[in-house]
Amino acid sequence: MLKGKTIILGVSSSIAAYKACEVVSRLKKLGAEVWVVMTKEAAKLITPLTFRTLSGNPVITDLFSPELTDLPIPHISLTKKADLLLIAPCTANIVGKLANGIADDPLTTIALASTAKKLLAPAMNCEMWRNVVVKENIQKLGVRSFEFVGPEEGKLACGDEDIGRMSEPEAIVG
Repeated sequence: MLKGKTIILGVSSSIAAYKACEVVSRLKKLGAEVWVVMTKEAAKLITPLTFRTLSGNPVITDLFSPELTDLPIPHISLTKKADLLLIAPCTANIVGKLANGIADDPLTTIALASTAKKLLAPAMNCEMWRNVVVKENIQKLGVRSFEFVGPEEGKLACGDEDIGRMSEPEAIVG
């Protein structure tokens, strides 16, 4: 189904980052080439080595990494071959940066340079999800053709049972 397709998976710093491992595995099983881009904060939750092993590609945490010499200008050359940019989990921070054109890390730089279809899987505390500023940013992104999957209701990392849980990998890949 995804044979010959290139997907950039952005992973931002939510405890739901562990679910991104299954997203990579599912995409690979469907034949996709997957490149993972992580925020520095996400790399504190899950190591880039895990995603490198699952994807078979270098993990981008720094656009100037010597590991990326085959991609002369990573944020441009990678986005040119991408069919989809998926950010899962997508935090309120990343939503805000994308909505306001802020490109201050590899993930947001790649996202703003990409012309591929964009799919965001939000994951955040319920009060963050309900925050009027987050809602305004989501509205801005919707107008700019960003698509969303979730968030879902369920048990959150803080212990609350509410909205804000990242959709399950099966639903995201579906």
